[in-house]
Amino acid sequence: MQDKIYEKSPHFVQNWIVSIYNLLAYKKRYSGKYKYFLEDYLQKRSLSLDELKELQIQKYKELINHAKNHSEYYRNIFSKIESPEDLANIKQLPIIDKETLRNNLSGIYTVKKSEGILSKTGGTTGKSLEVLYSPDDVQERFALLDNFRNEFGYKLGKKTAWFSGKNLLGKTDLKKNRFWKTDHIHKVRYYSTFHIHGKYLKYYIENLITYQPEYMVGFPSTMYEIAKYGMAHDIDFPANIIKAIFPTAETITDDIRDVLEGYFKTNLYNQYASSEGAPFIFECKNKKLHMDLKSGVFEVLNENNEPSKKGRLVVTSFTTHGTPLIRYDIGDQIELADDNDTCDCGNNNPLVKEVLGRISDYIYSEEIGKINLGNISNCLKGVKGIVKFQIQQDVIDSLLVLIEKDDQIYSPEYEKVFLKNLRDRVGSSITIEVKHVAEIPVEKSGKYRLIKNNIKEEINV
Repeated sequence: MQDKIYEKSPHFVQNWIVSIYNLLAYKKRYSGKYKYFLEDYLQKRSLSLDELKELQIQKYKELINHAKNHSEYYRNIFSKIESPEDLANIKQLPIIDKETLRNNLSGIYTVKKSEGILSKTGGTTGKSLEVLYSPDDVQERFALLDNFRNEFGYKLGKKTAWFSGKNLLGKTDLKKNRFWKTDHIHKVRYYSTFHIHGKYLKYYIENLITYQPEYMVGFPSTMYEIAKYGMAHDIDFPANIIKAIFPTAETITDDIRDVLEGYFKTNLYNQYASSEGAPFIFECKNKKLHMDLKSGVFEVLNENNEPSKKGRLVVTSFTTHGTPLIRYDIGDQIELADDNDTCDCGNNNPLVKEVLGRISDYIYSEEIGKINLGNISNCLKGVKGIVKFQIQQDVIDSLLVLIEKDDQIYSPEYEKVFLKNLRDRVGSSITIEVKHVAEIPVEKSGKYRLIKNNIKEEINV
C-alpha cells in the first residue's frame, strides 16, 4: 500500500515521503544509547594498543556470555568447550560460514523478529541472508561509523550525495532526466545506482555541480562511472565542493581511488564492514587502514585455518547481539600490514595493508592461477571508449567479456590495448570471447560487479 502511494505521488511529495521515512529510521539509529556510544568511542580514540586489546578481551567475554545465555545454537556449541568466553581459546570454537549461519538462524537469533531490527545482505554472490540486530547493536554501529566520518568534518545534516541500492525513481523521473530524490530534512540527495548509462550520466554531473554536496557516500562503482564520464567528455568538476568521499559495500582498487579523487578533487576515506554486522576497518587521515579492535576480533587465516598475513577473513563482531557472529567466515580476504609498518595518526589499532574483497571476485586461469579484482580492474589503463566491462567465467578455460562502449570515443585499437592488458594477466591459453552490449546491468542490490565467477566451487587451489 505504501509503495503504491509513493509511486503515484508527484516528485515533490516523494521527496517528503523519503524525508519522513528517514526521520523514522534515524530515530532508531540515533536514539537510545547512540550518544553514549559516540562519546565513549570518542574518548577511546587514542587508547594504546595494549588498552585496545584489553578492551577487546572484555567485549569478547560479554558477547560469548550473551550468546551462551540467549542463543540455543551457541549454547550447544559452548557446552563442549572449556572457558569459551576466554579470547585465548577462540581457536577451539568452530568457524561458521554463510550457509551454516543461514541454515541455523532460528536457533542463533537471540531476539524475536518483532523485537529486533532486520538487515538483509544483498545476495550478489548467493542467496540473501537475514540478520537481526538489537536496538543497541544498531546504535553502536552508527556511533562507530559516525565517529570515523566525523574526523573528516561529516555530520548528519551536512549536504550529502548518497549512492546506494534504493530504487526510488518512476517513469516520469526518467522522462525528465531526473535521477535523484532528496531528503530535505537531513539534506541528503539519493542518486539512483540503477540508471548508470552513458546517455544519463551528464545529468548526474550537472545536478551534482548544482546541488554542491559537501560529502559523497555510497557505491564507489557508481561514482566511478560518473567520474569517468566527466573526464572523457571534458566536464570539469569544480574544486573545493566535495570535502570527502566515503565509499561503501564494494572493494576499492587503486584505479577507483585515483579516478574519484582526481575528478572530484577531494580525498577518499575507505571503510570496511558488512550488512551482516562485521567489525569495522577504518582508513585514517594518513590513508592507512586500521582494524577497529573495539568492534570485534579479526582472524586472517590460510586454507589450513592457520594465521596468515594474507588470507580469508574470519570475524567475531561485538555489535551483533541479535544474531551473534562468532568466528564467522565472511567470504572476504585481507592482507595485514608488515610488522614494522606504523602510523602517527593517533589511532593505535593494528594496520591492514589492503582489503582484497570477496574471495569469489577473481578470474581463474589454469596457466596463471587466481587473478584478483585489482589486477583485472587495471586492464583499462591506456584505454579510452570502454565505459565499463564485466568478465563472466562459467567454465575453467573460457571467459566472456561484456563491453559497454562510448561510440564517440571507442575505436578497435583501444579494444586491442584492453585485450592485451587482459591477456597479460590471464595468460595465453584461456579463451576470451568479447560481446558488445548496450548496457551492463547492476545487481538487484544496485551494485555493479566487475567479475562474476560462477565456477569457484570447481577450483581446488
